[in-house]
Amino acid sequence: MAAPKEAVEGPLVGAVVQSTSHSRFLVFNAKTSGILTHYRVELTQEFPKEGWVEQDPKEILQSVYECIEKTCEKLDKLNIDLSNIKAIGISNQRETAIVWDKLTGEPLYNAVVWLDLRSQGTVENLGKKIPGNNNFVKSKTGLPLSTYFSAVKLRWMLDNVRQVQTAVEEGRALFGTIDSWLIWSLTGGVNGGVHCTDVTNASRTMLFNIHSLEWDKELCDFFEIPMNILPKVWSCSEIYGQMKTGSLVGVPISGCLGDQSAALIGQMCFEEGQAKNTYGTGCFLLCNTGRKCVFSEHGLLTTVAYKLGKDKPVIYALEGSVAIAGAVIRWLKDNLGILKSPEEIELLAREVGTSYGCYFIPAFSGLYAPYWEPSARGIICGLTQFTNKCHIAFAALEAICFQTREITDAMNRDCGIPFDHLKVDGEMTKNKILMQLQADILHIPVVKPCITETIALGAAMAAGAAEGVGVWSLEPDNLKSLMREEFEPQIKATECEIRYATWKRAVMKSMGWVTSQSAENGQSSRIFSSLPLGIFIVSSMILLIGARYISGIP
Repeated sequence: MAAPKEAVEGPLVGAVVQSTSHSRFLVFNAKTSGILTHYRVELTQEFPKEGWVEQDPKEILQSVYECIEKTCEKLDKLNIDLSNIKAIGISNQRETAIVWDKLTGEPLYNAVVWLDLRSQGTVENLGKKIPGNNNFVKSKTGLPLSTYFSAVKLRWMLDNVRQVQTAVEEGRALFGTIDSWLIWSLTGGVNGGVHCTDVTNASRTMLFNIHSLEWDKELCDFFEIPMNILPKVWSCSEIYGQMKTGSLVGVPISGCLGDQSAALIGQMCFEEGQAKNTYGTGCFLLCNTGRKCVFSEHGLLTTVAYKLGKDKPVIYALEGSVAIAGAVIRWLKDNLGILKSPEEIELLAREVGTSYGCYFIPAFSGLYAPYWEPSARGIICGLTQFTNKCHIAFAALEAICFQTREITDAMNRDCGIPFDHLKVDGEMTKNKILMQLQADILHIPVVKPCITETIALGAAMAAGAAEGVGVWSLEPDNLKSLMREEFEPQIKATECEIRYATWKRAVMKSMGWVTSQSAENGQSSRIFSSLPLGIFIVSSMILLIGARYISGIP
């Protein structure tokens, strides 16, 4: 006889987190904010040419289905009734663009990932059409014209992928970011799937007017994007549809946010001036600016933070975006082979406790905030015969912290009030060396919640609070404060400033390495052949070091 299902105190809410490197599904107790169980699936990334980054939309979707089903199996083993799950929220990697066929449900091309650089030529051509005294793209979207955002990725597909062109001409094409693809598929797909997005994801496309909260005809005309392929825009917290397959059939999907907005909510940054920094594939600092759009003079983005209900006010944020954070650790492991696992970087860095004058600029996809310099590429400088893999590992962690320092400084200048501490989250915050380095380089305390799953928590909160669900209260008196761990600065400010100044010199040396033609065509040989001999030799030495580590030569 089967054991009776356990009565769980408080309703449950599920959260899908679809990131660049993996997908996961977590189940939270809406009363305690505690995680009952979760499941995770790693994802592959494809690099068909230099600067190109793609993912398979069907693999992404299948990974989400697998995470949900495996999590439900775990709940069953815990004798927890699945009927306790009252809602599902979705958070996702932003800007990544997908076009699919609404009649067959098949993707018409791989997902073009936010890190992808192939559209640099498109960006430069479009930039020539914007009047110098009227940058209507930035004034309407809060964003600079960049390969980072979805509109130019979609424009590239319309120009270069025949299947996409034909589907658009025949009225079969649908466009969306990852959230749209998932919601459409989970709510039925070709059998009545809901084609929608939320304001946070829409605000990252460069097609969305962040003031009127609508797709903007002038922007769509500028990018030559047909408006009929765009999803309907909803708030971050309302019922979009119900699950139509799997163990959670009938459960409403009622929360949707881009991952960084979800983290802002998960960190309880509901008041103007509150900020958080998330360490994932990239690094993203968001500061709540309330109901007003604050336009940066120091290289930051103006974006929609959240809108927690159809009739709720929209809240805006300033954002500092760093392209490469955790991705540099993956690169050290997969490309150079000096790490056996991502966790090993902490052991190597601890072994030496210094970069010994080695500086790493991980500009693999150019430089994002505050520079917005697509011509930059990664460099490692300050190498000597004494330098070993431990120093390079330490320099990689320092690079993440120096990049955060740059966007924090920009945020302080724009807001006028310096941070007295920094809230942090994301998987990389488990690395204590990284967190201590960050406190030292910022010279302010770094505060980490004991629950690192703030992105998932934010998505669950939005879903549970939606009208028609109502199992999660967002009233200040009802929000559970998170237990936190704090890292205090341990070095003198003068030492920090010297190291930071040297980092800035290295950043300048990383710029001007590529042209739009080389980025678009993936042709590095032209760049290499034109390098001065000294730089060519240093670059070759870096490759040789990598080869020696890969082959195990000491």
